[in-house]
Amino acid sequence: MTYILVINAGSSSIKYQLIDMDNEEVQAKGLVERIGIEGSALTHTTVGKEKFVLKKNMPDHGAAMLEVMKALTDETYGAVKSMDEIQAIGHRVLHGGEKFTQPSLVNEKVLDGIREYIELGPLHNPANIKGIETCMELMPGKPNVAVFDTAFHQTMPDYAYLYGIPYEAYKDHKIRKYGFHGTSHRYIAMQIQNMLGREDLRIVTCHLGNGSSLAAVKNGKCIDTTMGLTPLEGLVMGTRSGDIDPAAIPYLMKKYNMTAEETVNYLNKKCGVLGISGVSSDFRDLEAAAKQGNDRAELALQMFTYRIKKYIGAFVAAMGGVDVIAFAGGIGENDGEVRKACLEGLEFLGVSIDEKANLSRGEADITAEGSKVKVLVVPTNEELMIARETKALAL
Repeated sequence: MTYILVINAGSSSIKYQLIDMDNEEVQAKGLVERIGIEGSALTHTTVGKEKFVLKKNMPDHGAAMLEVMKALTDETYGAVKSMDEIQAIGHRVLHGGEKFTQPSLVNEKVLDGIREYIELGPLHNPANIKGIETCMELMPGKPNVAVFDTAFHQTMPDYAYLYGIPYEAYKDHKIRKYGFHGTSHRYIAMQIQNMLGREDLRIVTCHLGNGSSLAAVKNGKCIDTTMGLTPLEGLVMGTRSGDIDPAAIPYLMKKYNMTAEETVNYLNKKCGVLGISGVSSDFRDLEAAAKQGNDRAELALQMFTYRIKKYIGAFVAAMGGVDVIAFAGGIGENDGEVRKACLEGLEFLGVSIDEKANLSRGEADITAEGSKVKVLVVPTNEELMIARETKALAL
């Protein structure tokens, strides 16, 4: 058996999966929440065994990882007898800037590189570093691989990733579009290439969840994406504003008496469909409210799907056509109403979906007969993608 542990460390959480790469099946998974906050808890599930919940104070990521290791090796709830059975650890890292265009086997130089981009990923990169350092300390000698959210988008041409500001701002401070959800977009594109048996495809990948982004993928390479310097640019999202006139930001600061940091927090956490609807950032709640006649919930849904449709059109133009439009993520995989609304009005491109097939959840071909463009639902699997990258690099 070839076991790889996949770690996604957040500022106060650790998500993990243990995957047997011989058959690419998850053996165990779990979540540690509220690290360093009162009420820390670990929820662990091993396939075929009862769920295990531990409520215990975990002051830092080191303490949390110790509990993860105990859960993985527990006689009753665990998946392995010893951590020695795990061959490598793969880590999701948010921001790799221009330095990291591929996954990297972690050493001090790589860690220094990730530290360089803390300024661009202040919430995630420090937590990602803690996750890596903790695994290196607790599992000495085991290879650790960093897989970057930004790496897949590094094939974008300069005219797509640069902003219309003085070139010196890019040259001196690396202010440009980086894009995120890259591991997901790459996984979706590869799955489609495998499904259709060809690589020469023009694909628009739609990763739709609380955070959402689209990517234009031509012949397996990303040529444009919706997120920017940070994950705030692009689509209207669960709580993020997406695209906004930069001049609106100082105006908001003045009107609401906010600092720059407070304004960025406002745009990240209080806007999007939550801010528009005043109801929720959960699309199930929005759809229920809209059906009951809530106009603002309906408006939020329309804004979300309109922005997606607009970007699909832009990316089709950028690629000179489209062969496949693919939906993934919690919303993209499960919400047929959203998928339908995103594609309405694109009939001129030859896009047509099968209404009955579109009611399904999970992996599906929802293309209508006679449609010139394939429309697919491809459940994403970022953890498996990280495990594959880790296996390729470390074993």
